Amino acid sequence: MSLKGKRIVILGGSSGMGFATAKAAADEGALVVIASSSQERVAKAQQQLPPSAEGHVLNLQDEASIKSFFEKIGAYDHLVYTAGNPLLMADQKDLSFKDAQAFFGVRYWGVFLATKYGAGQIREGGSIVLSSGMAARRPRKGSSVVSSVCGAIEALARALSVELAPLRVNVVCPGTVKTSLWDSFPEAVRKATFQRAEENLLVKHAAEAHEVAEAYLYLMRGSFTTGQVVVADGGASVA
Repeated sequence: MSLKGKRIVILGGSSGMGFATAKAAADEGALVVIASSSQERVAKAQQQLPPSAEGHVLNLQDEASIKSFFEKIGAYDHLVYTAGNPLLMADQKDLSFKDAQAFFGVRYWGVFLATKYGAGQIREGGSIVLSSGMAARRPRKGSSVVSSVCGAIEALARALSVELAPLRVNVVCPGTVKTSLWDSFPEAVRKATFQRAEENLLVKHAAEAHEVAEAYLYLMRGSFTTGQVVVADGGASVA
């Protein structure tokens, strides 16, 4: 299935995997609509996309804003959700309930609301592609909240694939990807993380965003795939 002429809404499309997906889809002739919480990031992303690309500022923690957004944009073909706040890595005993709730705010409840209000405008043959992470499969010390969110997203996608059928709903589960989400970590931690990827992953490198974007494109195109999680982890799950 070609993406040429398809209208694709990407929440979190101003940076990282979302922007890489927007750019790759636009290169195939898709009409992309990106949304982000930052006007600055939206404007910067639009400069690197075709003139046909739409950009919107959207608060993914506000139900009324999400509902209004989908009412305004009208019909489209695919919804991609890559939005996320900085990774929250700490032992459960050291986490505040407020911080844990905030992490779920964008990464789970934002997804819940986007699919709730966005599914009805998706045209026949379209799809929803969500994002989880390897923490759902290989948790490590300090990942209790991150692992919980990733697992919840995958469970939600399976349930929605049944509830919204024949609309397809799938998930991309990325491994270590070099995006701005790592910016909140000290430089030494970032370097050590990417070095471990080079040493331990079967592909011998941490992913660039455009590499993982291919998984999102596949799930939009794949008309016989639904209720599935595509793992793009460089071999981490089998190494």
